[in-house]
Amino acid sequence: MLAPEGWPFVLGGAAFAVAAWLIWPRAVPLALLGVTFTLFSLWFFRNPARTPPAGAGLVVSPADGKIVYSGECPTGRYAPAPGKQVSIFMSPLDVHVNRAPVTGRVTSVRYHPGEHHVASVDKASLRNEQNGVVIETPEGRSVTYVQIAGMVARRIVCDLKEEDAVHQGQRVGMIRFGSRVDVFLPADAVLRVSKGDRVRAGESVIGVLP
Repeated sequence: MLAPEGWPFVLGGAAFAVAAWLIWPRAVPLALLGVTFTLFSLWFFRNPARTPPAGAGLVVSPADGKIVYSGECPTGRYAPAPGKQVSIFMSPLDVHVNRAPVTGRVTSVRYHPGEHHVASVDKASLRNEQNGVVIETPEGRSVTYVQIAGMVARRIVCDLKEEDAVHQGQRVGMIRFGSRVDVFLPADAVLRVSKGDRVRAGESVIGVLP
């Protein structure tokens, strides 16, 4: 399955390849460039089906990638009280579709313009362009995930608005071409991942809410 955002890139690359071949048959390198771009777009914008695990209080990863931080979090823009934080770095080779970490109701969507530092470094969480979404579970627990644009990623896509109902594992947006997602959990949450772990959006459990 292909993410809707990928169709302009796929069709554009294919059209370029065909046009280069028809207009100038000797332009094989240009046609191959178009084919390569098309294949890359098909790979980058892939949207594989995911099945969330069954269990009470589970929080799944909202992104594919590598854990770059898992631990305590002081108060800040998205943490009104001390809690737990998990940060996932998405390389250009990872699936970039984001998925809801929990089932619940969207209580806040906040976009913040910013800079474009390398997404794997800590200052990206503070300075980079980002979009934060707060979801309140049926039990009244709040889980926040923040889509953060990186050095190459310059386009954050958020499918949600306030008061939307979401189900764990459903698509909630994406970030193009390398980025980061931070997840903020209550202080009593039990983290299930460590720095360096690989996770899959909608399937890998990153924490448990008591």
